[in-house]
Amino acid sequence: MLEITETNKPRVRGQIALGLAIISVAFHLYLIFSGLIPNLISRPIHMALALPWIFVLVQHRNFTSKMIGYAICTVGLVICAYIALNETALGDQYGYLNSDWQMIMAFALIVIVLEMARRAINWPLPAVALLVLLYGLFGEYIPGEFGHPGLPVPSLIGNLTIAEAGFWGPLTGVSVNVVAVFVILGAVLNAGEAGQGFMNLAIAVAGRLRAGAAKVSVLSSALFGSLSGSASANVASTGAITLPAMKRLGYPAPFAAAVEAVASSGGQIMPPLMGAGAFVMVELLGVPYTDIMAAALLPSILFFFAVWVGVDGFAKRADLRPMDASEQPDRKTLIITVSFFAVPFAVLLERLFNGGYTPQYASAVAILVAALMLVINASGHVSVKRWIQRLSDATVNAAEQIATIAAIILCAGIVVGVLQMTGLGVKVTSAIISLSGGQLWAALLLTALSCLILGMEVPTTAAYVICVSVTGPALQELGLPLIYAHLFVFWFALLSTITPPVCGTVFIAAGMASAPWLRVAWMAMRLGIGLYLVPLAFIANPALIQLGTNPALAVLAMVKIGGGLWLLSIAVIADRPVWQRIAAGIIGLAVIFTVPIGAY
Repeated sequence: MLEITETNKPRVRGQIALGLAIISVAFHLYLIFSGLIPNLISRPIHMALALPWIFVLVQHRNFTSKMIGYAICTVGLVICAYIALNETALGDQYGYLNSDWQMIMAFALIVIVLEMARRAINWPLPAVALLVLLYGLFGEYIPGEFGHPGLPVPSLIGNLTIAEAGFWGPLTGVSVNVVAVFVILGAVLNAGEAGQGFMNLAIAVAGRLRAGAAKVSVLSSALFGSLSGSASANVASTGAITLPAMKRLGYPAPFAAAVEAVASSGGQIMPPLMGAGAFVMVELLGVPYTDIMAAALLPSILFFFAVWVGVDGFAKRADLRPMDASEQPDRKTLIITVSFFAVPFAVLLERLFNGGYTPQYASAVAILVAALMLVINASGHVSVKRWIQRLSDATVNAAEQIATIAAIILCAGIVVGVLQMTGLGVKVTSAIISLSGGQLWAALLLTALSCLILGMEVPTTAAYVICVSVTGPALQELGLPLIYAHLFVFWFALLSTITPPVCGTVFIAAGMASAPWLRVAWMAMRLGIGLYLVPLAFIANPALIQLGTNPALAVLAMVKIGGGLWLLSIAVIADRPVWQRIAAGIIGLAVIFTVPIGAY
């Protein structure tokens, strides 16, 4: 029996973490092949598997903090076990709490979920959820149309905690059944040479071009972002390579940081993963995952095209050099490293589009392929010991990410559940329609402002879910199809990654490049002009997101919008006389927003 001492505590901790990670990963993969498991069993287990990562397997400030974390985790595990073991009986209660014990348990569960989110992503999201919950409890005392008739507390809290709504609703179902599987795929790919493969491919394609290091950043971030779906993770991974390379070649630090921040933000709109957003969208819209991919592809290409044009325009002004030939990967290294992501991606897409399988199953097959490839390194050397270590690292990283996403989704479930039960979403919809005067574009601008404000405080996916829950019906009522409304909201929920005062990716990139964050933000907003305009562009040119049904017209719309974005990038970046830049801006806007292509 292992004796735990101060010396071997880290090793023991690592073994515990690995054991819990294996259980988490195995459970989420098992769900793909298990058939139907009741939601009130699988979803509480999903939460239970996340609890130790949030409350126990973290660095505690002191002994008191450690004990509090252990206590909260224990209570949470007991409650999750109670719900899973009593699934049938709770289902017969139809969301109504019928005992004091259940009431205590329900309120405890709410507190635990709020604390999970706070520890995972800080206060903003749980604060929003708490305010909405208070509205559900006391909104009947609010005069006027924004009050509600009142809901019995056992019914309101019960629907959030013991019914297939709130915590155990469709959002959590997406986290359990789909997002977790793709997180595992991303972790397995990142454990090997896939990240280096992204970088090597980008260097081979763009390294010799003007401002080659910056264009490598754009390409590598697009490729990595399609896998990670996390802007912050994208900056931290690709930026660790591209930022030093750009600075070494004499690129201004604010420019280098802005390129990385903007390109990394685009990862959340780049298929196939789009963070958790694509899968949440599938659930909320009730459409196939492949439809979301097809709709999102051309807009994401336009975004990265605008960044590329902006980088090239600045390169002309600053005479930025390409990367040195010595930094180019040799052909063997390029082929081996690229295969680490190309082969699993090819398998994933083949199973999705040709095989006709579910995203979960296709991802599971890709995970198997990627896991087998971990036995080889970039030089072609095979090592079983390294393979086991890589699989261990991937398993732990996957479990950590699954837990963080679970904390976010569970907390967002409070907001969505209360909105549905109180009818607040309908009232906000009416207010938006009233304020907009029944005009779609005015409603879109109000929606964009709401998304920007909320996105400053909560993660992109959570901001998207909350915003679309209250604004989506209003936009639909004004004649906008739901898939357009959802993509529009998702794009604008992402704005806060580069838009002050929050601009999370800007802060990270500025810190890594030792650059003033305000200068980085100003440059990022100009380079990322596509993030502000593309969602407006596909509203004005509906064919852009109809690649799956009308590919020829969709490509034509992309070319048209791309021309407008090129002119607008000249207007905000190029070193030209003021009158030429103004003219380019006006013509660019006219190209995008006049003579619409396609119809809803």
